[in-house]
Amino acid sequence: MTDDSVVVALDVGGTGMKCALVRPDGVVVRTERHPTDAARGPAAVVGTILDVAGGLADKARADGLTPIAVGIAVPGVVDEARGVAVWSANVGFRDVPLRDLTVTRLGLPTALGHDVRVGGLAEARLGAGRGTGHVLFVAIGTGIAAAHVVDGTAAVGAHGAAGEIGHILVRPDGPRCGCGRPGCLEAMASAAAIGRRYAELAGETADVPVTAAEVAERAAAGEPLAGQVWQEAIEALADGLASGQALFDVATIVLGGGLAQAGDRLLTPLRAALHERMTFHREPQLVAAALGDEAGCLGAALLALDTVGVRDLQEKR
Repeated sequence: MTDDSVVVALDVGGTGMKCALVRPDGVVVRTERHPTDAARGPAAVVGTILDVAGGLADKARADGLTPIAVGIAVPGVVDEARGVAVWSANVGFRDVPLRDLTVTRLGLPTALGHDVRVGGLAEARLGAGRGTGHVLFVAIGTGIAAAHVVDGTAAVGAHGAAGEIGHILVRPDGPRCGCGRPGCLEAMASAAAIGRRYAELAGETADVPVTAAEVAERAAAGEPLAGQVWQEAIEALADGLASGQALFDVATIVLGGGLAQAGDRLLTPLRAALHERMTFHREPQLVAAALGDEAGCLGAALLALDTVGVRDLQEKR
């Protein structure tokens, strides 16, 4: 590795890709955003990923930099050991050998990771969980997923599906989840679920959607219905996090995703609700994510650096 080394990092979502060139010391030297346009089909998305990654590598060389590895984060079920995007509803992937395709195209060592796990990796090493050793990163947006990070390594699971905390059963008689089972945490406390629940109770029309952020604002302003829906979500989320703490015994729970942008409107009542649920378990620190939408790219870069045996990023940033 030389002083001009960089990693090509891509965080691929259903709508767009956040891309960067990242030095091993954590300095981001270039950022780009590109549309995913998943409606074109998985083959076209793979083509775009390879084109964007190749373009970034070429731009790095043109600027006198040396790309040493590629890190790619994608949603869904990811087999990190084989470098295969097993399944993703957002981008249509089914058993796509994305790591090998990237190595063939770019000729660089490549790491493929799950979007939430790499986000958790970044928050644990560089962000709100830094220095605490045992971190549970929980991303709350359209869905809910988590990453359990111990000493800078995120658990993957036997089938690449570790961290699906959104499918913990919290309300057996609750609304049906997208997975098909009623009462999952995701069906009760995701941003989408909060907006949907409020609209159902208020009788608002589907063409005037209410966001979770608006529910939080209305609850803070004293609207009873919004307060009810917000509190229901807080209680369900506290149940899910208490289960997570019972399983993983972490020092810090980091909340990310769109819902975490509610700040203290979420954190203050959630801390109180989680505290009520602690018996003999040690209560974790509950904090908001610190890296924002940079986390995915930084986590993908970390994964790539791990692949080539470099651990400077989390130590020097």
